Amino acid sequence: MNPFPTLIPYNVPTLSGDELQYVTACLKNRKFSGDGPFTAECSRLLKHLTACPNVLMTTSCTDALEMAALLLDIAPGDEVISPSFTFVSAANAFALRGAKIVFVDIDPKTMNVNSSNIEKAITPRTKAISIVHYAGVSCDMDAIQNISKKYKIPIVEDAAQGLMSFFKGQHVGTIGSLGCLSFHETKNYNCGEGGALLINDPTLVKRAEIIREKGTNRSQHARGEVSKYNWISLGSSFLMSDVNAAFLCAQLNRADEINQKRLVIWNSYFESFQSLKNDGLVDIPYIPDYAKHNGHIFYLKLRNENQRNNFIDFMKQMNILTVFHYVPLHSAPAGLIYARFHGEDRHTSSESSRLVRLPIFHSMSTEQLQFVINCVINFFRNSL
Repeated sequence: MNPFPTLIPYNVPTLSGDELQYVTACLKNRKFSGDGPFTAECSRLLKHLTACPNVLMTTSCTDALEMAALLLDIAPGDEVISPSFTFVSAANAFALRGAKIVFVDIDPKTMNVNSSNIEKAITPRTKAISIVHYAGVSCDMDAIQNISKKYKIPIVEDAAQGLMSFFKGQHVGTIGSLGCLSFHETKNYNCGEGGALLINDPTLVKRAEIIREKGTNRSQHARGEVSKYNWISLGSSFLMSDVNAAFLCAQLNRADEINQKRLVIWNSYFESFQSLKNDGLVDIPYIPDYAKHNGHIFYLKLRNENQRNNFIDFMKQMNILTVFHYVPLHSAPAGLIYARFHGEDRHTSSESSRLVRLPIFHSMSTEQLQFVINCVINFFRNSL
């Protein structure tokens, strides 16, 4: 019997409880646009959490990726290597600059890009390697960095799902030249829409600030470093509003607490489904020794797409929303125009077609969690 008459959603946006207090303070400040006191505080908190010395708040992770494309001077005729199993922004940011996206296959164990496929896809036109830390689980950055150094190609880390995740003790997004974070409402920490650019190459800091300020040196003017500001280069309005920053500050100040709650839920799933995995009924996430994750996503991989669809229908009947993603970008209409797939698609399409994500959110109750676990186990045990 279902004890929850209303739907258990896949996601409920995180609330720390202090958001109203912080936003009210912002309203009293009467500073609503970007680079106000809360924007500065968010930047300071992220510098502390990630150990990155240069953090710029943006309106979204998409904007952070678009800033990365501008900073790396991506232009028509260039190529950017990326996994196809990712969100569309990871490709759009570079395709907007005229680059051809070169998709490569993933490692089925982690759903992250397979580093050996990156090297095989490199050509004289390769201008950047864009990698994604799927589900907050780090890519093999040692291998990817070796390729980057060998060919002198910069790395852009799409760490949209990665705040509070690490590779060998180093925060994801701080290893390549540039890292991009998301604070969309589906992320562990959110302000509805928001993002940040982590700048690890110090030679890019000054240009990044200009690009983010519509191509002007307005930030330098605000600090009194120049007498007036001018249009310096291409750019756009990439600044997060101080209202959004105030909302986000309330959560970043409780980052460890929020992270621990998500990990409790993630670990409960992981431990509860070990027997299903051992019996060969389902695959569950694999965490490499080098990775410390943040409990962003818990997924199951079923036998095939048909079984996955049956599972989603069953869970919906139990008033539980489970969802899948992504449709591989190389098979999408725009992917056929702006990209190509290098090598064989051995895993991207087949693995994505059997993956499903379970509900996981900060406010999830113990009773909701246990009910989801019981329903998952019942589905697989009854399908034997």
